[in-house]
Amino acid sequence: MFIDKDSIMVNNVSLGQYLTKAKYGYYKLYAPDSGRNLEGEQSGTLIGIFPKIMVTFRKLTQAEYELLVPILDSARQSLTYYDPNKKTNVTMDTYTGDYETESIGMISTGHKIEPFDISFIAVRKRS
Repeated sequence: MFIDKDSIMVNNVSLGQYLTKAKYGYYKLYAPDSGRNLEGEQSGTLIGIFPKIMVTFRKLTQAEYELLVPILDSARQSLTYYDPNKKTNVTMDTYTGDYETESIGMISTGHKIEPFDISFIAVRKRS
């Protein structure tokens, strides 16, 4: 949960000051033996729950954007967030989804990068 400005950290950078929204998804992945029988009853093996944290950045200055881009573009990140199931902060390895940015006007003249979204997706199941 996004409970304070330091409740989402990526590679030891607090994202709270840059965010307007955080959305938490907990996606279940089932093994191939899973499905429904003819009576409609579901059965199968739960492989695990894979958290996905989707964030929305506020408008960013060029300096802020340039600080964050190497993190967003890296193959893996270390993300710490508050897990309501464990009632504590949890750190997980993630990869990011694609993102798009927009600048209305030239950044060099004081315009900012418009708000944009990105997802941090767990590499491994939640322990």
